[in-house]
Amino acid sequence: MRFLCSVASTVISRSRLSSLGQRLLLPSVMLSQQHFSTAQNTMSSSSSIKPADRLDGQPKNHWIEFIALANETKSINLGQGFPDSSPPEHAIKDLIDAAANSGPFMNQYTRAAGHPRLVKVIADMYGQYYGRTIDPMQEVLITIGAYNALYYAFMSHINPGDEVIIIEPSFDSYRPVVQLAGGISKHVPLRPSRADTESTADWRLDKAELEAAFTPKTKAIVVNTPNNPLGKVMTYEELEMVAVLCKKHDILCISDEVYEHMLYDDNKHHRMASCFPWMWERTITTYSAGKIFCATGWRLGWAIAPPHLIRNMTVVHQNCVFTCPTPLQEAVARALELELSRLGSPDCFFNVTASVLDRKRARMEKWLRKANLSPMIPEGGYFMLARIDNIDIDVSSFGDGPRDYRFVRYLMKTQGVATIPCSAFYGPANKDIGEKYIRLCFIKEDETIDAAGRKLVEWSKTLKN
Repeated sequence: MRFLCSVASTVISRSRLSSLGQRLLLPSVMLSQQHFSTAQNTMSSSSSIKPADRLDGQPKNHWIEFIALANETKSINLGQGFPDSSPPEHAIKDLIDAAANSGPFMNQYTRAAGHPRLVKVIADMYGQYYGRTIDPMQEVLITIGAYNALYYAFMSHINPGDEVIIIEPSFDSYRPVVQLAGGISKHVPLRPSRADTESTADWRLDKAELEAAFTPKTKAIVVNTPNNPLGKVMTYEELEMVAVLCKKHDILCISDEVYEHMLYDDNKHHRMASCFPWMWERTITTYSAGKIFCATGWRLGWAIAPPHLIRNMTVVHQNCVFTCPTPLQEAVARALELELSRLGSPDCFFNVTASVLDRKRARMEKWLRKANLSPMIPEGGYFMLARIDNIDIDVSSFGDGPRDYRFVRYLMKTQGVATIPCSAFYGPANKDIGEKYIRLCFIKEDETIDAAGRKLVEWSKTLKN
């Protein structure tokens, strides 16, 4: 990433795009999103071929609408969670070398469950994190992004009628995939302990509310720390509360830990599978190379779990994508080997990224305060919520849905700043919690944050006091 260059000199240079507007959304991404939306509409309106019943009731994908609107309005994109600059130079060089200079077999199929070099370095690295030996051939599965690992976890373990507890706010893919598997999602929200809080540390999980969600039909619980969209880092005590209930009810835990290295203010990442002795045998943990190396387009992730859980996921994997791209796996393996060799040192890319993001977090906070938008300061991840329920403007003419949906449309159409409505990360029963906030992404170039910040400050001057 260019914004990391001054810290570690690890970034490959690239030509500047002609304007901020051109850098906001990749045209190819936009075309595919628009095509998908159009295809859906065409199929539903003119074809006699009906969709499978399992698609009934799938929630609307808000990304399709808001990505298209951001492109249409040429908005500065603080909505989508991807960097607007390059991955570390060594990772890009590794990919080029793997594809071009490593022989013909590096461009052919590799081992289905994961390229041998990649699963080995993952086992070595996470073995250190977990404090146990991880078998690379039986306890690691490589997937097309962490999203794919989550899909396998649900599809290989959830039966029709099974209940899955989701701690909210939550990544918006959990509920749709549970539904595709025939399961029923039950939502337990994190709640701010004070009405005036500005820290995600003050968002708490209520023990009685969590316990009440468990029934004889409960099959699994999903935990995400650091949390997207909130940025909360779950404490040891909060995870212990979940872990004790998992053991008591003999259920599966799916732990989404893709923002594992993005921590601020001396917060510590606690790994569910290693913190509690009884949780290893019942936990699937998902990780992301795209998040680790700021390369979301590489779409490579992995799951770590005991052999009996990995075997179940592998059955879905071998009948879905079968294997993941070989040169990408080789490149990520080499990149991880380098970072493993300097783990804990200041020049480790994981530490460099967290340091740079900490400064960007402060930069985003500064602009939001100047714009009179109360920020919710995250403990981890690269998103920040801003409170909007105290903004006295009429957004009733900006489409349907909760007020935060209309507010996001209003910001794009009138101010040219793209954000995401926070209620999109809640199930129907708790949308009122999220409706008070919008989500902004700060893993962006400083000038991108500044350009959006200036727009928001100028806009705030037009509002009533």
